[in-house]
Amino acid sequence: MPDARTLPLLDPAPTLTTADTAAGAGPCCPPLTERPLDAREAETAARVFKALGDPVRLRLFSAVASHPGGEACVCDISDVGVSQPTVSHHLKKLREAGLLTSERRGTWVYYRVAPSVLASLGRILTGAAGAARPSSSGAG
Repeated sequence: MPDARTLPLLDPAPTLTTADTAAGAGPCCPPLTERPLDAREAETAARVFKALGDPVRLRLFSAVASHPGGEACVCDISDVGVSQPTVSHHLKKLREAGLLTSERRGTWVYYRVAPSVLASLGRILTGAAGAARPSSSGAG
């Protein structure tokens, strides 16, 4: 019998559209070094960064992202120093921000990082490797 905890691999970086973002699929923004964000892009990015701005949420997101097999049962990641209802609240916020997906299997809920989230977060923060602008501090 196959391992019931194994899910098929997802495409790591599909192209996101505005409709995907509205559905919570992750940030749809260009790299910060490419151009200024418009209002919609800034709202989307702020929602994601706000969700990750809480230390407990960041620990939960990291626990799911780094868990073997790419998914984690809530029973395996709840030891973050807060009560179980608080863990559930934080996981809900991460789902609402489009960072995690979940699937109920019997009594337990299993979480995965939503498709393309890590690639999208990396893209908005880093952009092209050589895109950083030189400092204009006048030193030199």
